[in-house]
Amino acid sequence: MLSQRAVRAQAAEQNRRADRERDEGRAEQAFEAKRELYARLNTAARAYRVAARDAVEAAERGGGVDPALLDAAKEAWAEQYSQAQMALSNEVLDVASALNRSLGVGYSVVKDLPGSPRLDEAYRRAKTWFGGPLSDGVYLLRVTLRHDLGVEVEPGFEQSRTRMLAALGSARDSLAHALAAERARAAA
Repeated sequence: MLSQRAVRAQAAEQNRRADRERDEGRAEQAFEAKRELYARLNTAARAYRVAARDAVEAAERGGGVDPALLDAAKEAWAEQYSQAQMALSNEVLDVASALNRSLGVGYSVVKDLPGSPRLDEAYRRAKTWFGGPLSDGVYLLRVTLRHDLGVEVEPGFEQSRTRMLAALGSARDSLAHALAAERARAAA
């Protein structure tokens, strides 16, 4: 009887160990899938911002702007953002959503350039947006993703994230208001 109990105990321990190994394997696969999703999201955000900034610089130089490049970057971002919405934690989703709205305003900035009545001001505004607040927004997404993965842990990050999100939202709203006012003046 003692040997049967020992065999059963050993089998139970082996089953527990196998369960732990399966759980660890699943957790590792889930982490890797999340990391890959985050990497694609970050890459798409950076590519979209760079494509828009490059379109502004090309237009300012008087060179031809290929709208297909910007539209392709926009679509790539939209695809990654759409996929990420189903997997992001609320904290990360807040940042990605704010960045999505900000990228959309940036897209409008580029598209409105040709019809702008004050081109010098429009170019300055666009370069300021893409080099400042939007660049900070892409940076915030990257840091938030790294923080969520546990790769980069910064004390007080929650407060920094909240502050940076508020600054991005304020700058975005201000720019959107300026664009709307300019469109209204042009229509009048």
